[in-house]
Amino acid sequence: MTFILASKSASRRAMLDAAGVAYTSIPADIDERAVEAGLAGAVPPDIAEALAVAKAAAVAALYPGALVLGSDSLVVCAGRRFDKPRSAEEAAEHLRFFSGKVMELHSAAALVRDSGCEWSHASIARLHVRELSEDFIAHYLALEWPAISHTVGAFRIEGPGVQLFSEIEGDQFTVLGMPLLPLLGALREEGVLLA
Repeated sequence: MTFILASKSASRRAMLDAAGVAYTSIPADIDERAVEAGLAGAVPPDIAEALAVAKAAAVAALYPGALVLGSDSLVVCAGRRFDKPRSAEEAAEHLRFFSGKVMELHSAAALVRDSGCEWSHASIARLHVRELSEDFIAHYLALEWPAISHTVGAFRIEGPGVQLFSEIEGDQFTVLGMPLLPLLGALREEGVLLA
């Protein structure tokens, strides 16, 4: 059975590798903003889930019969949605905004075969950002930019980004960008993994 990850995300690949899941990685090519435009008024977990489904569906359309995993994460802080920072300066602005607040990280995954979504799930982690000094932000970005340019919260929890937080509510897989435990259950149901 062919199982495809519709992503080039290093953290998602690392999670599947560590869990012993065999897959092929074929990144999806979709216009995320166009998908979001059709979701006016949707809540963050629904947006993340819709983007995960769209990514999986885009790749599934190219590989008939394959089971395709799509995943997406988004960050909301103080009611404001954040995308990936486009520059180190924008990452600094994001970090200043996050400082002393609770960041909500919504991670979703979806399994699509042909034109049908077989399963989808969204989870949330709440990350309490400590008060960040300007010196810390400058030092942190000198260490982590451009590696964090592809992350919605301007951090890699598996790296120096862990220093941003005083407390984390939620599981590590959600923070890494994919609700792995529910996904593994779905893969057992689909016969990709042994039950």
